[in-house]
Amino acid sequence: MKEISAKEVQQHIENGEKLNLIDVREVDEVNAGHIPSIIHIPLGLLEFRTHELDKSKPYIMVCRSGGRSGQATQYLESQGFDVTNMTGGMLSWEGKVE
Repeated sequence: MKEISAKEVQQHIENGEKLNLIDVREVDEVNAGHIPSIIHIPLGLLEFRTHELDKSKPYIMVCRSGGRSGQATQYLESQGFDVTNMTGGMLSWEGKVE
């Protein structure tokens, strides 16, 4: 499983790169604060919403601490997606939140 740190993700965003971030936390967690321009797909709905994703794009998975996003990363990898887990999750995020 590919991994990237929250700091590396933040640096990419600050450098103006467009990232495809998928936040797999629950609605109340995302409403409490999330990285700008995320795609929100709760982990429990991921298998039902994979048709919304594009296999030609790389995705970075985000959750609270990295556990659920790790599960999501493994699942999407098994479905043929280019996906990376953001280690440490939102607990490690120091960048802008909405």
